[in-house]
Amino acid sequence: MPDAQELESYIRRKFAENVGLTEAELFSEDLTLSALITRSERMTNSVDLMEAFARTSNGLRKDFGLRVRLPALSLDTPVSKVLSVFMGEVSNPERKSA
Repeated sequence: MPDAQELESYIRRKFAENVGLTEAELFSEDLTLSALITRSERMTNSVDLMEAFARTSNGLRKDFGLRVRLPALSLDTPVSKVLSVFMGEVSNPERKSA
């Protein structure tokens, strides 16, 4: 099982890839989800955002055997909060795949 720092790095990298922005663009400014949709050339609406969350979650399951379920997040949520929610989910021992 990877440590928390490795998981955070993975989540940051995968989420950035999935939304089509660099990690620096995404996290240094702590964009809100609505700003992220506006800046990303890959996204046009919140459905695209949900798909990016799903792809990131699927990567965690495939690469680490971790199941992640994110709650509904409003579009004014900053990406740092999204990262925090992801980290809370991956540190939950009940989230390991069977």
